[in-house]
Amino acid sequence: MPAELKHRWSIGNNYLAGITTGDWLRLLRENRFGVDPAYWHRAAFVTLLSGINSFYRRREESQFHDQIAATRIRPPLFILGHWRSGTTHLHNLLAQDTERFAFPNTYQTVNPHTFLCTEEVNSRRFAWMVPKTRPMDEMALNFQAPQEDEFAPCLMSLRSLYLGISFPRNDEAYSRYLTFKNVPQDEIDEWKSALIWFLKKVTLKYQRPLILKSPPHTARIRLLLEMFPDARFVHIHRNPYQVFQSCRHYYDTATWYSYLQRPDPSGIDDGIIRRYRQMYDSYFQERELIPEDRFHEISFDDLEREPVNEMRKLYRKLHLGHFPEYKTKLRHYLKSISSYRKNHFDPLDEPTREKIAAAWKRGFDEWHYPT
Repeated sequence: MPAELKHRWSIGNNYLAGITTGDWLRLLRENRFGVDPAYWHRAAFVTLLSGINSFYRRREESQFHDQIAATRIRPPLFILGHWRSGTTHLHNLLAQDTERFAFPNTYQTVNPHTFLCTEEVNSRRFAWMVPKTRPMDEMALNFQAPQEDEFAPCLMSLRSLYLGISFPRNDEAYSRYLTFKNVPQDEIDEWKSALIWFLKKVTLKYQRPLILKSPPHTARIRLLLEMFPDARFVHIHRNPYQVFQSCRHYYDTATWYSYLQRPDPSGIDDGIIRRYRQMYDSYFQERELIPEDRFHEISFDDLEREPVNEMRKLYRKLHLGHFPEYKTKLRHYLKSISSYRKNHFDPLDEPTREKIAAAWKRGFDEWHYPT
């Protein structure tokens, strides 16, 4: 990536840019103000923006609080799947159905406290800060693109495993928030309240059911059903070897721009393997809680090979509405990305393949991927 784009990505990809001053100080205290000198400039950038965010948060709450509180969230559609399994591609496909659905975008998820009163101006003013593509896969990126809702409750409650990216020395503590198992109830309630408040705000803006995509939700089906008992779910899976290679590439290309502490690269592979197991142990345990007519599973390979047919199956299974009305937009979008090419990686060495095959055996067996 050219130096200029690296700088822009470093700024534009800093998800902490939307935090408020009180929460920023709380986060720093949790980590004993342990920002390594190499990243002091990032901490200074976040500190500056946190004051601005606090000002606009007060303005937004004064102007919109009662409207937000009165807003009813319509049953969402959750996209589940491990990172690098095709969740973004599926999210982008579903997001074409703008007549029936809405989605949180990049600006909203990283500015959850202020987007109702700042998005219109700032998404134009600071568009230059966001590179046109993501560094790990060259997929299109901008403030209006569909984005993971996980960033919003992360900033609003500080209960997210993503904080372990910025503060890797405290990763074990933040990793608990993947499944929320063995987490005190008050912390779970903080995360729930933050997510609900954010989704109320997005619903207030669009007045449509929401399509939500965050890989961590794959491990939280029980919690999501407690909040949204009528929600629908689609899970996408991909060859585990490809998932591992793509995750390794992600850590080598994208996460560096969010660190506030020096990471230990030697632990990345084991971390990927451990997190996959944690996620899918929870997924397989809780998947049966979803009523059969509100759950659908899809293969990334099938979606890539026959996207229109696979989306038709999804619409039929989850009763998402009249498919022909959406198909025209879907075909137009597919044509616009027809020149896109995925990353290709060298084959994994045999010891690593064996390690993955043993640790992720349930996934290989469940979806019939060869080891």
